[in-house]
Amino acid sequence: MEENNEMHENAPEEQNDENQSVQEEMSEEEKKEAEKGKAFVSDLLEIAESAIITVFVMFMVFTYILHPVNVVGHSMQPTLNPHPTVLSDGTESSDRILMTMVYGKPKYGDILVIDCNANYLLDENGNPCLPEGITPLNECIIKRVIATGGQTIDVRNNTVTVDGEVLSEPYVASKALTKDLGAFTENYPITVPEGYVFVMGDNREHSTDSRSARVGLVKESQIYGKALVRYYPLNDFKMLTSTWKESADEKE
Repeated sequence: MEENNEMHENAPEEQNDENQSVQEEMSEEEKKEAEKGKAFVSDLLEIAESAIITVFVMFMVFTYILHPVNVVGHSMQPTLNPHPTVLSDGTESSDRILMTMVYGKPKYGDILVIDCNANYLLDENGNPCLPEGITPLNECIIKRVIATGGQTIDVRNNTVTVDGEVLSEPYVASKALTKDLGAFTENYPITVPEGYVFVMGDNREHSTDSRSARVGLVKESQIYGKALVRYYPLNDFKMLTSTWKESADEKE
């Protein structure tokens, strides 16, 4: 009888030990599940943080550094829009480029996107002035820098001379003639004032540029940005920073 009593007395203790063991195992599993949940939330937060940073950086880049531009027209052929095709809506296809709004002083060969909201000519003293009765184009244009502030340029006999040297200009459309368009006919050769540039399109016979009184000299504050790369069409992807060295015949 005493043995039976001992067995009955030990049974509740064994049962309590088993219950405690089960509770400890459940507690360990719950801890693991909780840790997994915390790790999952932490991973999500890291992904969200990375996504926010990426979006912010892209926003800053495309707002203050790079800007897409749709090139319309033929004035920069064959460098830009070399092979236009007619689209289903009747319009012509066009190149798309990225320009940077962060750059140093303009230099020869740079392709610039310009706000032609003013047309500076020269007075009798060689100072820039706005002409009376001649309105500017009042549109966004894209042209190449031919001469910068302090340089002397002459346009005559289908040649361009800068600081006494005739430019070879391999980028100009083949057989295109560089004619005087009247802006400085009575003044050539002219010295470009500091803070201004003289620009022309590569397709000289189909370009309204600094040779025209409706464009004239471009003030540096009129420059939106410098063309960096043509990203569309994809098969014509091209860096534009050194196109002044390239032959027009190779582009065509």
